[in-house]
Amino acid sequence: MRFSQLIYKNLARRPARSALTLLALATAITAVVSLFGVAKGFTHSFADVYASHEVDIVVSRQGTADRLSSSVDASYVEKIQQLPPVARAAGVMLDTLSLEDQGIYGVPTMGIEPGSWLLESFEFVGQKPLVTSTVTASGDKQDQASAQAPERTIMLGVHLADRLQSKVGDMVNLFDEAYRVTGIFKSTSTWENGSMILPLSQLQKLTDRTGQVTYINVVLKTDDSKKSASEAINAIQQMDKRLLALTTSEYVETDTRMQLAHAMAWMTSAIALLIGTIGTWNTMLTSVMERTKEIGILRAIGWRRRRVVAMILGESCSLALIASVVGIVLAKLLTWALSQAPAARGLLSPQIDGAVLAQGLLLAIVIGLLGALLPAWRAAQLSPTEAFREN
Repeated sequence: MRFSQLIYKNLARRPARSALTLLALATAITAVVSLFGVAKGFTHSFADVYASHEVDIVVSRQGTADRLSSSVDASYVEKIQQLPPVARAAGVMLDTLSLEDQGIYGVPTMGIEPGSWLLESFEFVGQKPLVTSTVTASGDKQDQASAQAPERTIMLGVHLADRLQSKVGDMVNLFDEAYRVTGIFKSTSTWENGSMILPLSQLQKLTDRTGQVTYINVVLKTDDSKKSASEAINAIQQMDKRLLALTTSEYVETDTRMQLAHAMAWMTSAIALLIGTIGTWNTMLTSVMERTKEIGILRAIGWRRRRVVAMILGESCSLALIASVVGIVLAKLLTWALSQAPAARGLLSPQIDGAVLAQGLLLAIVIGLLGALLPAWRAAQLSPTEAFREN
């Protein structure tokens, strides 16, 4: 009998125990891979918000723990726009609102100036909102869409529009006030597809933050120039020490929500590692104790200790590897089902890529090794005479 066949036979002789251990390990791997996939997808979707608009630098308020609560004076948009390295700048107000009448809560909401270049990156479904400007009697520019449409207007991401079953021209209630849908947009960012956009002045009024924006998006004249980015960041922060200017990658990586999502994934990995190791240790130790006489016979016919250790480790790692395959498949199915749920569609876009799969596989191997070390050591210490005496 080959060595690999012996390992398989040892696992198959106790099918119920092996299946329960496999199920426990697969559950742990599923949880870890799912959380890592969700965390990575969340970060990727958040980064796409800026990548879709080709934003190079994001300006927020210095020392703000939660970026959503950042507050920057909107007058800095024009000042930043005048800097030599800057091609264009736009302020954005970001908040989370609820459409209570429709039973939809926690909707990402952006306040953007009508006619802003940020809207150019969206693909509008059906009717595209008017974005040209006219001049009022007072000499101020006024968006044509605002002049012709009702006072309160809103644009919906395609996923949010699907949840609301709304189309252009419909009315949506927000805080007991009716807003007319003037556009339904599609973005490369899943997060934006589940959001809604209000004219900046309307969202400022709604949230009592007149004259403020959450952050300022900045596009540089020279693409991908570290020198230009450094010059722009220094110039922006010299305007006011309370301003924090970061490249988009730094802004996303240092966001509290991104860090918490990844921290939760790592904490789950640690817990899964502990539980999986204890479960595997219990299974393998029991198996070794039941096979004391058998191991003694193997030692008596010439098996070296390292071969006995290799057998126990092989059994444990085989269980862990099978569990990793099952866990990865379950994680893909679970995250797909979650992303299709109405409440999560447009907000959750898991990214279970090669790196996440490698993390799940590595975790399974570590569990298999750690869970088998003590049982393997105990089996290797058995001498034939002691093995026969115990039985």
